[in-house]
Amino acid sequence: MKNRLLQAYKQAPWRIQIQWIGLFLLGLVLVASIIGLYLSISAQAAASGRSIQFLEYQISNINDEIAELTSDLAKTKSIAVMLSKAEAMGFKPLNPHDAIYLEVPGYNPRAALELAPPRVNTISETPMILSAYKTSLWQWLIKNIWQSPSSDHLVEGELLP
Repeated sequence: MKNRLLQAYKQAPWRIQIQWIGLFLLGLVLVASIIGLYLSISAQAAASGRSIQFLEYQISNINDEIAELTSDLAKTKSIAVMLSKAEAMGFKPLNPHDAIYLEVPGYNPRAALELAPPRVNTISETPMILSAYKTSLWQWLIKNIWQSPSSDHLVEGELLP
């Protein structure tokens, strides 16, 4: 009688197998969704990194072009080139003894000059990516989910803000 009672409540073996298969597939779907989320975040981070590298490459090219144009301007404004252009236009060098000097009221030639500061091309070296975006999914899970609350927040049974 006892065997018949147990057998009446025992599930069929195929049902147990279907339950195990269902649990296995549920676990597989959960693992696949976590992996898919991790790959999606990694792909976005990689794409952002590549765009940052491309922008840094463009900045480097623009700085090179600025340096080249500055050197071309310096060559164009050199004394030899300016002298040849002035002579081609009909100007000739002036003897300082033949020059006429004018006195300008209020001008003090001995006063200290206040020049504008030179232009400096600087590139900011501060990181543009926050450290929160550099942690992996695994590190985030360990830090935020599996880490137990620290005991340093508890003082005499009260929770500090």
